[in-house]
Amino acid sequence: MMMKKIQLPFTQTQKVRYERAIERLQSLSSTVNSDASVIVTDTIPVNHEDAFLKGHGTSEVDGELLATVCGVVERVDKLVYVRTLRARYKPEVGDIVVGRVIEVAQKRWRVELNFTQDGVLMLSSMNMPDGSQRRRTSVDELNMRNIFVEHDVVCAEVRSIQHDGSLQLHARSQKYGKLEKGQLLKVDPYLVKRSKHHFHYIESLGIDLIIGCNGFIWVGEHVEVRDPVMMIDDQKDAEMISSSSTKEQSHTPLETRQNICRIGNAIRVLSNLGFTVTVEVITETVNLSNSKNIDIHNMLGSEFHVVVAENEAERRREKRKK
Repeated sequence: MMMKKIQLPFTQTQKVRYERAIERLQSLSSTVNSDASVIVTDTIPVNHEDAFLKGHGTSEVDGELLATVCGVVERVDKLVYVRTLRARYKPEVGDIVVGRVIEVAQKRWRVELNFTQDGVLMLSSMNMPDGSQRRRTSVDELNMRNIFVEHDVVCAEVRSIQHDGSLQLHARSQKYGKLEKGQLLKVDPYLVKRSKHHFHYIESLGIDLIIGCNGFIWVGEHVEVRDPVMMIDDQKDAEMISSSSTKEQSHTPLETRQNICRIGNAIRVLSNLGFTVTVEVITETVNLSNSKNIDIHNMLGSEFHVVVAENEAERRREKRKK
């Protein structure tokens, strides 16, 4: 694993505890995992008796395999290569991404994705608000701002990667679309591992968590994914509701807002420490803050960073025993 150097006002005791925790984590990472972090000219351990293939970021000098870039050693069968830690997102088709709309153009929205180029979400590549499946008309194009406007946060899937490197997105599912009542956080994309599930519901807190492959993470109030037919019926019923009751429904409870902030700060701490961001680690960090009676605004302080590093070292040690 690659540790970040963080600048926090540590006391002498906190500094010693933090350095010990990092040393334990690095020793566990190098002894347990084959994906140890390396810098330029580091020797990569290989079994010379067995044949191996040199991959990207490696070079053989005087019989030793050396790293030519900083990153993490990866092994696929006999292939050994170094995966560089990218500050920018490297997309793949099928990635779940979270982004922010930056422009409403002709039949399309441009979306900021923490990538070298903006993503493009075509009007024809998303479900209509009423859930109907039909050909898009000029009226739909005129009403595009009723769907998304600038600065809206949206969730979508990478449909294709064009020859010029631009991304085509689609949102043809009820789980995609506009995200409201929450926080958008940004972490380094290499801290997010691709998995089968990027949509999570933390039931104990009533919070939706979307971990985008592009390093954008959404933490928001839970929203039920409804059937399009039911949505049409709900829209008809909504016309009969008074404006006062509508305002009450749009209010986010204080407890929910506190949970959003607590999860958001947990993600910020994990990002500062350079730990991989998964729903399990996030939940454990939130529970740790509650068990230590740490207030939300104190989670970004030095003490909690040390506590999280010590807890992560202990968790990996216990995992090694199993």
